Amino acid sequence: MKLYTKISIALILGGAAGLIANIGELEWLTDALIFIEPIGRAWIRLITMIVIPLVFASLIMGTTGLGDITKLGRIGGKTVAFYLCTTAIAVTIGLLVSNLIVPGSRIDEATLAALRNTDPSQGAALVELAAERPSLMQLILDMIPSNPIAALASGDMLPIIVFAIFFGAALSALPVERRAGVVSFFDGVNEAAMVMIHWIMKLAPYAVFALIGAVIARFGLEVLNSLLLYAVTVVAGLILHVTITYPLALRFLARVNPMAFFRRVRAPQLIAFSTSSSNATLPLTMETAEDDLGISTSVSSFVLPLGATINMDGTALYQAVATMFIAQIWVGDISLVGQLTIVLTATLASIGAAGVPSAGIIILIVVLQQALPPSVDPAAGIALILGVDRILDMIRTAVNVTGDLTTASVVAHSEGESLAPGVSIDRAA
Repeated sequence: MKLYTKISIALILGGAAGLIANIGELEWLTDALIFIEPIGRAWIRLITMIVIPLVFASLIMGTTGLGDITKLGRIGGKTVAFYLCTTAIAVTIGLLVSNLIVPGSRIDEATLAALRNTDPSQGAALVELAAERPSLMQLILDMIPSNPIAALASGDMLPIIVFAIFFGAALSALPVERRAGVVSFFDGVNEAAMVMIHWIMKLAPYAVFALIGAVIARFGLEVLNSLLLYAVTVVAGLILHVTITYPLALRFLARVNPMAFFRRVRAPQLIAFSTSSSNATLPLTMETAEDDLGISTSVSSFVLPLGATINMDGTALYQAVATMFIAQIWVGDISLVGQLTIVLTATLASIGAAGVPSAGIIILIVVLQQALPPSVDPAAGIALILGVDRILDMIRTAVNVTGDLTTASVVAHSEGESLAPGVSIDRAA
């Protein structure tokens, strides 16, 4: 049985168990599901443990293998440009569905009053965290690690990426006989990390069952009561982005059959959905790109770690809908200029918050502060939607990972790669 099939079964069984526990008010089953949740958390720690050595080693190998350093700049420029374009498109889709559905204006007065009285203290700490975000210039400076070992130890991804690329470029400039030993070492590290991933992924179905069962048992469906239309608007926008933006990019920019692509990326999508973490999914994402999509290591090792750090299509779309929803509740609507501000702010902030904890919420607070009048307290707005954030986070993370793999396919094709040699992925006509 294939991995994605096992994960799908675990996802269904875990969700069913959680719903039964929640709807049936079976405390013993709820307690049991919450009791086994650490199994899922332990699995996330296991796979996260592999991320840094895998990214560092694969980036060095990929950069060294490029040979021509100018190719690195070309790949980097294409990657960042495509990420920014798809993020802007995602935000625009979020605004369109928000204007069509208008989730904040279709709530009865009693529910509306209750929502407006939501305790803002739940969001106050997050607003304080957003206030501590580094400036753009500081972010650029922080990308250059003063101590690469400290960056590796703390798991600070952007400085790690910068140092690994710089180190790999320096290696490629050395004579072959001088760099052979170092390249062989990191090749061994990369191969060992892949073996560890295979071992850890055998536990994925059990971890997914534990994670999903606990989430559904704890929150159930009642969290969607007053925020159902808002959640539906977010999900509708995400579905549109996945079924329109990515297939068009795959067919016309990567020359890949979208249906074949989506069949091959189901496993990382399911893991992203279960863990709500692009970083935790990264090892499987890289393996899928190379083994199932046929993307070269030199492209996947650069595009995918960068995407896990700065590509937030799903998150940006959610932020657009959340901002419109909060505005519709407190101020009625946002002008066209205000909506254009949302597009610009969310697109740029998706990179600006890359190195900050709780990046999705940080970006949302930045967008709220820019798009809403000063009379609206961002803390109250954040507290309003936190109830369904966990469930929506699972969905938007799956979209983020899909966007990473789409970008890798587009960049690989633009570099003349045939995509999936020996794997025979279906190609667009």
